[in-house]
Amino acid sequence: MASIRARTESGLLFFDFRYKGTRCREQTTLEDSKTNRTKMEKILKKIEEDIEANNFDYRRYFPNSKLADKFDSPQAIRSKISLATQQAFAASPVTIETPSFSDFSAQWFEEFSVGWRRTYISTVRQIIDSRLIPAFGDKAVSNIRREDILSFRSTLAKEPGRKQDSKLSPRRINAIVLVLTQVLNEAADRFNFTTAGDRIKPLKLKKADVMPFSLEEVYRIIETVRPDFKDYFTVRFFTGMRTGEIDGLKWKYVDFEKRLIYVRETFTAGDEDYTKNDTSQRDIRMSQPVYDALKRQYEATGRFSKFVFCNRDGNPIDLHNFCKRVWYPLLQHLGLEKRTPYQSRHTAATLWLAAGEAPEWIARQLGHANTEMLFTVYSRFVPNLTRQDGSAFERLLLQSGGNKNNTSDATSTEPA
Repeated sequence: MASIRARTESGLLFFDFRYKGTRCREQTTLEDSKTNRTKMEKILKKIEEDIEANNFDYRRYFPNSKLADKFDSPQAIRSKISLATQQAFAASPVTIETPSFSDFSAQWFEEFSVGWRRTYISTVRQIIDSRLIPAFGDKAVSNIRREDILSFRSTLAKEPGRKQDSKLSPRRINAIVLVLTQVLNEAADRFNFTTAGDRIKPLKLKKADVMPFSLEEVYRIIETVRPDFKDYFTVRFFTGMRTGEIDGLKWKYVDFEKRLIYVRETFTAGDEDYTKNDTSQRDIRMSQPVYDALKRQYEATGRFSKFVFCNRDGNPIDLHNFCKRVWYPLLQHLGLEKRTPYQSRHTAATLWLAAGEAPEWIARQLGHANTEMLFTVYSRFVPNLTRQDGSAFERLLLQSGGNKNNTSDATSTEPA
């Protein structure tokens, strides 16, 4: 029975099969590993299929073998095909030559990046240049083994993170290894070898607990924040928009007549871009506080900037500046637990749930494809739900004093 075996003295793998009553053992230069055995088993299966179909050409598989002379067909002998010609005609599948990781990753990036968002292009480019090329650049893609990837990942886990006395996060490590395995998987498909990255499981991520604000805390924040940010906070807390979505919101996407906000673009890392994904393209219904806030904001910025919320130059709010000068100082002033601005999105979701809005409606407002994430992330905030269309949430706001801010002054245009 045909098999893949390893030499005791060298540990190198060889083919062991029978052809025309002769036992054939053909040596390779491959070390004994699961990856190499899998690669050779595929070749051996093809050999057996060709033998069964009486279509096996020994020299095609093993052009340098002494046994090839014995099994050459009469036609091959008569035509006196030179060894060089035969090798050019059919290179051995055992000795595949593949490009270096550096060369192939450049080709992969050029071919695939045309379909990516600008921010993702920048992220992947940085991962390849600063992480993957230094570690694997000179290696042939087919020679990168599973143990190489695991060792690389282990090294990443020991590197310092952004915060003092921290390590590189599992999320960041997974992102780096993902790019590596994507490149290797594509190379494996093109050059017919078994990828070493298909069995690398991502590191487990610590579940991030949501920390939404209560409705009382939301009102305290809106009432206390400096005037030029009151309407920004109102819209942010009561629509569930992501940071990039509200910072990139343009007046052409605000429909006062239909009371809808059309989420079509984002502003991230200084660039206007497409939304996070197709599902994020959505229409958000304006509650009365949001409608009033946007009306006031239009008086402040609608005539000199295409962006709804902007600085005195008409440019979008700078996230870093906003966090440093407005968000975190405000939380500290109010004695509220420190948390990221993204918690405003969680706040909107939990307030909608508390109001009894339908999960399907909430998922659409947040830009989720379905309600799965809603129940996964906010399960402990889900009461006995009724099916509404947004009016229940608006009643909750009105009953809790949601019109407190309807008479606030028009927003100024101080820089964020």
